[in-house]
Amino acid sequence: MYSRQESEYFTAKRKAAKRLCRGDVKPNDLPSNAEIRDLIQSFARIHEGESRKDNLKAMRFEALKLMRLLCRFKPRLIGSVMTGHVRKGSDIDLHLFSDFIEPITAVLESEGYTFDVERKQVVKHNEARIFTHIHVFDKFNFELTVYAENQAHYVFKSSITGKAIERASIRELEILLKAEYPEENLDELSLEFESDEIEDPYPFFKLLLTPLEKVKQGAKYHPEGDVLYHSLQVFELAKNSRPYDEEFLLAALLHDVGKGIDPDDHVGSGLDALKGLITPRTEFLIEHHMQAHAYKAGTLGHRSKLRLEQSPDFEDLLLLEELDRGGRVPGAQVGTVEEALAYLQQIALENE
Repeated sequence: MYSRQESEYFTAKRKAAKRLCRGDVKPNDLPSNAEIRDLIQSFARIHEGESRKDNLKAMRFEALKLMRLLCRFKPRLIGSVMTGHVRKGSDIDLHLFSDFIEPITAVLESEGYTFDVERKQVVKHNEARIFTHIHVFDKFNFELTVYAENQAHYVFKSSITGKAIERASIRELEILLKAEYPEENLDELSLEFESDEIEDPYPFFKLLLTPLEKVKQGAKYHPEGDVLYHSLQVFELAKNSRPYDEEFLLAALLHDVGKGIDPDDHVGSGLDALKGLITPRTEFLIEHHMQAHAYKAGTLGHRSKLRLEQSPDFEDLLLLEELDRGGRVPGAQVGTVEEALAYLQQIALENE
């Protein structure tokens, strides 16, 4: 395990028992996971010396950097970088919580990270489970394990101790780093990461929009074709109606981005991807644009109808609904995604 020929305790113990013992071996005859871990650490101290401590410090700061970048996915640092049991070749292990991996990979792509996605089946106690891992290749390698958003408060158990795993949120990691490395100016570091995090959402918008060209729609309601072409049509119509209304224009351009993530819940998945990147008004328009269709068709329930009518953005929502229906013309002239985003960026600069 120290040389990483094996990574799973159970597999390593089984192979060692098969090689060294004859006949059946009882589980109680084998070393515990904790005993193996402690011995691996002894190897690391002998072979790596003080460099192991320097490595741990650098890995913890790299973990903080990526966690802040992925903050909206409630990252938690776990594993050897959290506990301090690192050795040469250790990954930085993070848990992330999102119902879809596309918003996570879009952030990584926008920041220039190299990564791949692995879906791994694990059978334990005769029960098969699929785990989604994102392997990030950087100065240190990361293994990001993605769980459903509603599992953020789930208590995960350690395979070593059987107890709740040690894990740290961004804030908890900052406290740990300040205590362990008081010589470092963590406040400046944190501010740097915060500014990087929200500096420019437009590359992220592009990453969400571009795949929509491959998402085809039913000809009955969308004779114009793919979702991107439709979205650009709606944006062009919005420019004619509200040429300087940045929030409304963003809603027009981004209202269907969720169709590239989860077509069965394109509103919810789209809002999940855009969380923290759009204003409450833009969010409202995207969140309720399908209800607006039902409102105009006379099929919306009475209470939902009243809630929409009471919103200060109700008239804008009806306008978006009208443009959404209008943006379904085969052969209509539209600009590119780059041109749409450049237009929005220019308005944002003018509004500063």
